[in-house]
Formats: sequence, C-alpha cells, structure tokens
Amino acid sequence: MNLVVNLVAIIIAPVVAVLIGQWFQNRGEKRKDKLEIFKTLMIARNGWNPESVKALNIIDIVYADDKAVREQWKEYYDRLCVEEPSEIELKKIKTSQDKLLEAIATSLGYKDKVTWETIQNPYVPKGMIEEAQMQREWQKGQLECARYFMNLRNTTQFSDKKPQEPLNSKN
Repeated sequence: MNLVVNLVAIIIAPVVAVLIGQWFQNRGEKRKDKLEIFKTLMIARNGWNPESVKALNIIDIVYADDKAVREQWKEYYDRLCVEEPSEIELKKIKTSQDKLLEAIATSLGYKDKVTWETIQNPYVPKGMIEEAQMQREWQKGQLECARYFMNLRNTTQFSDKKPQEPLNSKN
C-alpha cells in the first residue's frame, strides 16, 4: 500500500506542479495585458495614436471576464461614434473616457492609488501642444497648396501653341 501511495505521489506531484505553474503564468500574462492597455490609454489621454486605438480594440478580449470595464468601454465607444459632436458631446466623450480609465484602474486594484483627479489631469508640456498645433497648420497649408495646384491644373487649358513673346521684347 505504501508503495502505491509513493508511486501515485511521484506521478501526480509533478503534473500538479506543472498545472499550478501554468495557471499562475496564464494569470500573470492576463494581468500584464490588462496593465498594458491601461498604461497605453493613460499615456494617450490627450490624443490618439495607433497604440491607443489598438488598446481600445482589444478591451473586449482582454477584459472579457470584467463586466464593469466592458460596459464602460461600450458607453465610451457609443459616444465616440457621434458624427460631428457638439461641445457638450465632446465633454461627455471626455468624461466617458475618464470613466473607462477609472473602471480599468479599479479592475487592476488601483482604485485608491489612481484617483479621478489623476486621470483627469495628464501632464502635457506647452511646447508639445504648440508643436502639434504648428504641425496641423503646416499640414493644412500643404493640403491647401495641393488643392490650389490641382484646381489650377484642372482649369488651365493646355494647348499646342508656342508661348507668346512678351510685348516689350527687344529681339
């Protein structure tokens, strides 16, 4: 009987250890993915970038087991889908974004550490805002020039005639 117990222990103990180790590893990976989404969205509170869009698009997968986060994501998504939002709607979008971040922080166990005030007040240097504004103005100017030349090309009649000489030419 003692031999059977020892054999079972020798066979089962490693299997159980592997299963427990795998469970902890999976749990750690899920937390890491959730934390990555949270960090990405916190970084992008004042503007979109490809990483923040990716993070938003995987919330339903990574937070599949968290009803509160998924409901807040749905509310935020619905607000984002408003075409040509008014100032009031833009404020509602921002509040919904902040509520999503708050729900994620709570889910990660940061409820008392990441406060509503922390979420609503990101650090954005003045120079960074000015640079982004200049970039937008530059791009707008380039677009206007391109439209001007496209319009000029479309309205100018090209002909096979030789260009006329200036009237006060001394030839």
